[in-house]
Amino acid sequence: MNHLRNFLLGGVWALGSTAPAFAQKAAPKADFHQWASTPPMGWNSWDCYGPTVTEAETKANADYMAKNLKSSGWEYVVVDIRWYVGNDTAHGYNEKDPAWNIDQYGRFVPAPNRFPSAAGGKGFKPLADYLHAKGLKFGIHLMRGVPVIAVQRKLPIKGTKLTAADIYSPDGQAAWLHDMYTVVPTRPGAQEYYNSLFELYAAWGVDFVKIDDLSEPYHAGEIELIRKAIDRTGRKIVFSMSPGETPIADARHAQQHANLWRTVGDFWDSWEQLKEHFAVCERWAPYIMPGAWPDADMLPLGRLGIRAERGDDRQTRFTNDEQRTLMTLWSVFRSPLMFGGDLPSNTPATLALITNPRVLAVNRTSTHNRQLFRRGDLVGWVADDPKTGDKFLALFNAQDQELAPAIDAAASSPIINRQGPQAALDVNIAGAQKLYLNVRDGGDGTAWDHADWLNPVLVDGAGKTLALASLPWRTATAGWGQVTAGKSVSGGPLKVAGQTYAAGIGTHANSTIEYDLPAGYVRFTATVGLDQAAAGQNTGGTFQALVFTKSPLRPAPADSVRVPVALAELGMPAGSRVQDLWSGRALGPQNGSFAPYIRRHGAGFYRISRPKAGK
Repeated sequence: MNHLRNFLLGGVWALGSTAPAFAQKAAPKADFHQWASTPPMGWNSWDCYGPTVTEAETKANADYMAKNLKSSGWEYVVVDIRWYVGNDTAHGYNEKDPAWNIDQYGRFVPAPNRFPSAAGGKGFKPLADYLHAKGLKFGIHLMRGVPVIAVQRKLPIKGTKLTAADIYSPDGQAAWLHDMYTVVPTRPGAQEYYNSLFELYAAWGVDFVKIDDLSEPYHAGEIELIRKAIDRTGRKIVFSMSPGETPIADARHAQQHANLWRTVGDFWDSWEQLKEHFAVCERWAPYIMPGAWPDADMLPLGRLGIRAERGDDRQTRFTNDEQRTLMTLWSVFRSPLMFGGDLPSNTPATLALITNPRVLAVNRTSTHNRQLFRRGDLVGWVADDPKTGDKFLALFNAQDQELAPAIDAAASSPIINRQGPQAALDVNIAGAQKLYLNVRDGGDGTAWDHADWLNPVLVDGAGKTLALASLPWRTATAGWGQVTAGKSVSGGPLKVAGQTYAAGIGTHANSTIEYDLPAGYVRFTATVGLDQAAAGQNTGGTFQALVFTKSPLRPAPADSVRVPVALAELGMPAGSRVQDLWSGRALGPQNGSFAPYIRRHGAGFYRISRPKAGK
């Protein structure tokens, strides 16, 4: 596989001999790539506050960053979605009666009940000034397009005789949030509308914009309007495109117009989603380029879900080993680092995790980042230290307890997706002592695989029924969120194909719910369906439901295994010295190979240095 090997050396893009045709030429001095020459690092309000964050909460996170994180390179504070709605809610957007805040030119402005300093037409400037005084930078989230309410009111486009109704199309409107219409790039007034937006944001002192509903599907025309509008302001506003996965076919375009673009949909504290990132990062590594970064999405660490759009108030569900895997992979891949938890709630362990200077140095300065090998679920990544010639080596043990084949199930559904959102199951369980409800990824990743077991019932030999939801389960796991009786995994009602159900269980692939069966029951019946919260998304939402009467799991692998790497694979000689980047401990010289034990779901991160002269 040909890899793009672009490094910023002396202000010039240096290309490896196998660089594909999309490689950039030397960047001019005004090139926007220079505004994010290293992956941006910051905090974003989405994972803990969804569409409801307030000015006080933003300032509290900024204060923590200035005191505890700024010296480690963390600098952006980003207010995420719907800061212009005064009455938004957690667990689903308020689209029934949103309290809009919009100016005379069809541009959303902050809700003053949530951001009091914005009152009187001040916008976000006072908040931006507060952050700038602390040496931090300010960012906001936007939705692609022009507000529906601006179109309906025919609000004028600043500097023109046109209105919002002259530049819009309902085609391509986001299925999951209906605040905006598409801006038709070829229409007169389209560029002027985006120009007016960024004039306003530049006047506020915005340093970073995350623009949603832009990458999947890919809206090249509006991306180009945004790029021109940002450049026109003369302000160094970093441009992040969301969500993903951005099409690989559009990688060159993304590099030429944005500083960041998403490689995945929304990423949460799910091991299944984290494990998928090994393939995602390997796929996007050839496109890493200074100033234009494939973005593996936010870090769902610390305290999450305080008032989130999905999920409840919790500490991250990632184990300590999984947290280290996350930080190691994001660092060796050089992803932007945007922390999602509430910073003032951080524990000392979380603070130490995100401020390790040796690990962050790899994220900021390494080059030639790539997957070295993948042997089943044992994965190795490598990168170079351009100053010393040392190698950075990341080793991962992503092994899992494997599932039994679907053929072993007592019953299985067809693949459930948007085209076929539900299926009925009627299962013979005569003589069984156990019941396992198993939901598996349908083959396209686990994004938005919200599965509902609807009206699950046990039937005895006389036809008498017992609602399964009335029984306690012995164990229950979900790939995202928590298994919930009577609600979907997102916290909303059980709703499939437009119908709401009172009885059932909400979960998310990959999931297993285990029950001890009462005696005498011979049949199990249920409908399984794709929850409405997932059906409206742009990605994922494909799974299969299976019913087992014996454990669907094979024996677990060992808690830790050796992951050997020959020094020759790294281009390093025998006797090379190894330092553990997480602990800082010197592990001494290695002869021929290096084979540390790596815990299951864990990671090791190392610096490999050549022997000292004369040794």
